[in-house]
Amino acid sequence: MADKTHIQWTDATWNPITGCSIVSKGCANCYAMQLAGTRLRDHSSRQGLTHQVNGNHVWTGDVRFNEQWLTQPLTWSKPRRIFVCAHGDLFHENVPDEWIDRVFAVMALAPRHTFQVLTKRPERMRKYLAPFDSRRADGLGTNVITLGFKGSLETLPWPLPNVWLGVSVEDQTTANERVPLLVAAPAAVRFISAEPLLGPIDLTDVDIDGYSTMNALKGYSWREVWESDWAPESTGVSLDEAKEAYIEEGGVWPPTDSRAHMLGWVIVGGESGAKARPMHPDWARSLRDQCAKAGVPFFFKQWGEWAPVDAGAVGRNPGAEIQTSDELHRLGKKAAGDLLDGVQHHNWPEVRS
Repeated sequence: MADKTHIQWTDATWNPITGCSIVSKGCANCYAMQLAGTRLRDHSSRQGLTHQVNGNHVWTGDVRFNEQWLTQPLTWSKPRRIFVCAHGDLFHENVPDEWIDRVFAVMALAPRHTFQVLTKRPERMRKYLAPFDSRRADGLGTNVITLGFKGSLETLPWPLPNVWLGVSVEDQTTANERVPLLVAAPAAVRFISAEPLLGPIDLTDVDIDGYSTMNALKGYSWREVWESDWAPESTGVSLDEAKEAYIEEGGVWPPTDSRAHMLGWVIVGGESGAKARPMHPDWARSLRDQCAKAGVPFFFKQWGEWAPVDAGAVGRNPGAEIQTSDELHRLGKKAAGDLLDGVQHHNWPEVRS
């Protein structure tokens, strides 16, 4: 829990739930996992959440609900961007729905804040968010009333306009697995955190189901899909029939105009720490350019340990001449900085009222 943070794309972190488990190669050097096994290992919120495997601190898969921190955002009067469960995953398979209900209840009662929820488990997230009518009447509704909600539950907006949902991806494979599920979930803003970025990602060509793709930055309307894929002038298939068939075949494309379901923010960053893996500059440039073309806010967080040597020079001296070499050097996180081709990209989505 921190009312301040060094994470550049947020203002504060909130850890009502801690603990996690490794699901893909992007997790290998997780900073939260290392902290839980070292400096915070004796803290009640982290104790026993990691164990030693071949000399490394690794999540056990156990999770912990930190009751003492649950209502902390309600005490912060100044509006903040708040990273939810920065040292865990709100949608981890071992987190019961009841805990998630309590976290969402606090977010519902703090509309002045913007909550940024990041997960590697979008299938669980989508499943939790889908049955809102029953959740509003039961778990979520019960908790907002307990916490002091005075209005009618029928007026509780959904999706919550102050909650942004995101997925962590590290390469094209994880983008293909997670982004389609994210864009199918109801959210005010959807975003990805490509950190650590371990390979190239094309968000304009995300594989949906093995035989069709989507542009996750721009999207296509159902009418465009229908006209291009179903050839209605020759097949006689109606727009509604095409939608129904697509969903029955296992497609996860939202059953409404998909333009409203695309990504609204992209965060990119290289890895830091003793075992950091390098990020090729072209991977970051490609995502920057994809976002620029689609008009999507792009946030370059950091190079991490490895960067072109000129990136470090420009980071220390903004007036330095930019070189063209992309040869990577281990400069260290501070020296490498956060300038991509000499430009700082710190862009956020517009906050919706």
